[in-house]
Amino acid sequence: MTTGTAARRIWTRAALRVATESLTFLGHQGRRILRLYHLYRVAIGLVLVLLISSDLHNDLMHMSNPAAFHYGAWLYLILNILVAVLLQNPKRELPVLALALLDVTLLAALFYFAGGTPSGIGNLLIVAVAIANILLHGRIGFFIAAVAATGLIYLTFYLNLSDSAASSQYVQAAALGTLCFAAALLVQGLTRRLQVSESLARQRAEEVANLEALNAQILQRMRTGILVLDPQERVLLANQGALELLGQQELIGERLAPRCPDLLKALQQWRDNPTLRPRNFKAIPDGATLQPSFAMLQHGVKQDTLVFLEDISQITQKAQQLKLASLGRLTASIAHEIRNPLGAISHAAQLLQESEALDAADLRLTQIIQDHSRRMNLVIENVLQLSRRRQAEPQLLDLKYWIHRFASEFRESLPANQRLHVETQGSSLQTRMDPNQLIQVLTNLVQNGLRYSGQQHQQAQVWLRVFRDEASDLPVLEILDDGPGVAPEQLQNIFEPFFTTESKGTGLGLYISRELCESNQARLDYRQRDEGGSCFRIVFAHPRKLG
Repeated sequence: MTTGTAARRIWTRAALRVATESLTFLGHQGRRILRLYHLYRVAIGLVLVLLISSDLHNDLMHMSNPAAFHYGAWLYLILNILVAVLLQNPKRELPVLALALLDVTLLAALFYFAGGTPSGIGNLLIVAVAIANILLHGRIGFFIAAVAATGLIYLTFYLNLSDSAASSQYVQAAALGTLCFAAALLVQGLTRRLQVSESLARQRAEEVANLEALNAQILQRMRTGILVLDPQERVLLANQGALELLGQQELIGERLAPRCPDLLKALQQWRDNPTLRPRNFKAIPDGATLQPSFAMLQHGVKQDTLVFLEDISQITQKAQQLKLASLGRLTASIAHEIRNPLGAISHAAQLLQESEALDAADLRLTQIIQDHSRRMNLVIENVLQLSRRRQAEPQLLDLKYWIHRFASEFRESLPANQRLHVETQGSSLQTRMDPNQLIQVLTNLVQNGLRYSGQQHQQAQVWLRVFRDEASDLPVLEILDDGPGVAPEQLQNIFEPFFTTESKGTGLGLYISRELCESNQARLDYRQRDEGGSCFRIVFAHPRKLG
């Protein structure tokens, strides 16, 4: 087998491997190295052109073909300039492979024209192979090294045919070829390690980024309001829960003082004495009661403040529900034991009232017994009702039609000195609510309004006003009266169970009404009227919210 045949087989196998090798797309770092490679080749081309322009090449090199070396140097410079301009950002690595083969081929030709290994151009081939193996990995990189080593050996062989002195260059050419493979092996090993480190760093960065995104998502979905303040009380971070509780659209970058002065007062109180519990406050008039808590965040010499905002109204409501549930179970267990003697007392009082031997004072005493017996029985009934309250069954209601029908039925039982007025706005006001529970709520609120209105006027009046709130686009029902209203010091307690300002009241009516509203995803609040009297406001749920 001749040398040419063996070489052709090697080249054929290498070409097949190259054709089947999957090329890896150049990353950002690879494109940067490619630009440096362009600059390096152009610089080598300039050095070679300057060398031949100053005629130093004849002194430094033993040329085998000076004219061809002259043209080859110019061709090397021009081609590298064109490639540097045209091949800035290759979409595939195949053009990079072609570039590496072109560079190795041109350098090998200059190596031959310059007289072989004494010219030193063979060292440039090692550098070209090393850079190519940075950009082209695996068998493709070794293919470039094989091309360079084969070119060095074969060109030295052809030099020996024309110049017998070149026979001494075989060892040097073989060493250069070996160095090409060594450079390819070393560079690929280092590149592989760098790629592993880069991949690990990228993986860690992605994990950190995903963790940060997850933490941010969790922070935004928390119902607890979270704020981070700098030493100048400027908001650095505010989650969605904090914005909703404070009634703000955006707080980041804003100072706390003009947006929420009550929170700032609580913060100053905590800074003065961290052992004291900060006082509760309401950020918006009809909003929830908030309980703030604070903690210091140390960042070197910088101290930020972490603020937590809890809606204690929900906590209070749950506590009340637990209390009433326990009370309901207790009442249910002893109702029989209480109602039997209570019925006996009430019956005995009735019999005493029928006696003709009693004077006015004794009759008054029997009436007191009757009144308090009825009151005790009413308390037991209300508590039992709480303990066995049925699940809400919402229905789609047209509030305009429904309110008019409720008012007409309610007016049938009213005396002459009581009036119920209805005012509606808008074309269609629909919601979903249990009609029986809504009747219970309105009956209680209207009766309260008529009772307090009658304390101020001979003609007791209550107004029912239905409209759509422009801000929330939700239907609203207001129950208004012209009575004395609620004293400011009692506003926090009117919806608490067993709180009443009357001697005959149970203190459960408003609490039951709010509970029934919330079970239908509606909200019952109290508002003071500027013209005097009370206003109980029911904000209903959207008709599509419940099904």
